[in-house]
This record gives sequence, structure tokens and C-alpha cells, in this order.
Amino acid sequence: MGAIGISCARLKHAAALVQQGIDNILVANEIAGRSANSMIEDFVELSHKAPVVVAVDNPKVVADMAITAKGRAHELNVVVDLDVRLGRCGIRPGEAALALTKLVIAKGLKFRGLMGYEGHIPHPAGPEKERIVHNALKQLVDTKTLIESEGIPVEIMSCGGTSDYSISGVFPGVTEIQAGSYLLMDTWYVAFAPEFTPTLTVLATVISKTSNERIVVDAGSKTMSGGNGPPSVKGIPGLQVKTMYVEHSLLEIVDPSVRIEVGDKIEIWVRCLDPTLSLHSHMYGIRLGEVETVLQIER
Repeated sequence: MGAIGISCARLKHAAALVQQGIDNILVANEIAGRSANSMIEDFVELSHKAPVVVAVDNPKVVADMAITAKGRAHELNVVVDLDVRLGRCGIRPGEAALALTKLVIAKGLKFRGLMGYEGHIPHPAGPEKERIVHNALKQLVDTKTLIESEGIPVEIMSCGGTSDYSISGVFPGVTEIQAGSYLLMDTWYVAFAPEFTPTLTVLATVISKTSNERIVVDAGSKTMSGGNGPPSVKGIPGLQVKTMYVEHSLLEIVDPSVRIEVGDKIEIWVRCLDPTLSLHSHMYGIRLGEVETVLQIER
């Protein structure tokens, strides 16, 4: 038995997680659509096998779930998603969330609790970061209190992420956090969660060199994301990534003493984790210079 959070785009892969013994799966986003092979149909089918939990923020989706499930709506586990900071998905905290919760119950779905993802907090540890997180989570907890005042139990209180897990994880009333990037980290994220070490790199080959000026490697935007700024080279401070192209990247030789030749392999730290992973089918786990495992990346 285990628990894991996935995005709605990964819902079709949740069945594989169930087979691996992970039977507490939170789809930490909304799903929609009643057409054939829709995400709601996938959710209903999977709910017959395991207590998957999905977020809702819209009355129409709640109604569509109940219609699709027919007489088995009670097997559908949902949390009501609150917009506590991002201005993205989620219903307004307070009375609007209470009304949606009552509709979930009226339609026969199983109300499990609330989700209020406050999003990445791009601040180092300190009073400002704590203030932002506390302001967001207070709305979540206040809504829980309101719903419970109507005699409705709130089992799940889900929030948080890698950048603020240490704050959200100890906030009164929170039952789970949605930290995930800490598993691999990237060089952009680590500035806001320095207790975790970056581990994800792309292996590239030097395919061209201009002496004491530049090298070109065979890893560009088809291989790694350029989001949040250029990546950096692992273990060779004398090389600096200057430009990323589609098929390759140009690196400046900032230290002429660097010994690098065409055909050499170098590791490049991933700057933006999620979109880089989506470009690949496999990930290699290396310990002490040896490949220990090969992991398939579900897309």
C-alpha cells in the first residue's frame, strides 16, 4: 500500500500504479469531458479498482461524474479544489466551496476533503515566505471549519510543494503535502529549497570545438528545456552554456585551461525539471559511476 500524487495528464497510467500496490492516488487537478475515452470515463473505470481521488471545482463536472458512474457514483472519491493563491484552478474558499461540497454529496459522490495548492513560493526561507504560505493555508483551514460546522467531515487537507513543504507540512489541519520535485531537483528550484541536492543531468557529446573559444554539444531544446534560464555544466566550471538551439547547444570556454575535446562526454545540469523529463522515454539511475537502474518515463 502506498500514496502518490499525479497530474490529470497521467490518469491513464494510474492503473499501472495500482498494479504496483499504490492504491491511494491523488489526481491533483481537475478533469473534464463525457465523450468516449474521456478522462472522466478513465476515472470512473479506475475507481472500480482502487480509491483514486480527483479534484473538482465545477458543478458541471460533478454532475457529469455522477451521470457517467450511474449507480456507482459512491465509488468516486473527490476533493474540492480551492483557489487559495494561484488564480488558476479552484473554487473560491468559503461559501462557494461549501455549496460545491454539498452538491458532491447530493450527487452521490464520496467527498473526501479539500485541496488548496498555493503553488511554488519563489522566496528563500524567512518571514516573507511564511507569511505567503500561512495566508494561503488559512483560507483552506477556515473553509474546513465552515464545512464541518454543517456536519460534513473533512478527512483530507492537501496542499504544499517542494518549495514550502517545511512550512505547509506543520500548518495545523494539513494532512498531506504535494511535494514532488525534491526527488530529482533542478538547478532553478534548488535556490528555493537548498536542503535538497540536484541530481538530474543530461549526458551530451562534444561534436565541435573552436580552440579557447567555444564547443558545441549534441543536446539542444529537443533534449532539455531552456525554461527558467540556461542550464549549467556539471563539474566543469570553465564551460558556460551560452545559447541553446534545437539540436545542439553552444558553450563558451571561459577558462582556457579546461581540457575538453571533440568526442568527450559532459553532463549538463537540468535547469527546468518537468518539461525536460517529458522529452525522454527513459532515465538512468547512477550510483558511484555505475548504472544501477533504468526507469521508464510515462508520457
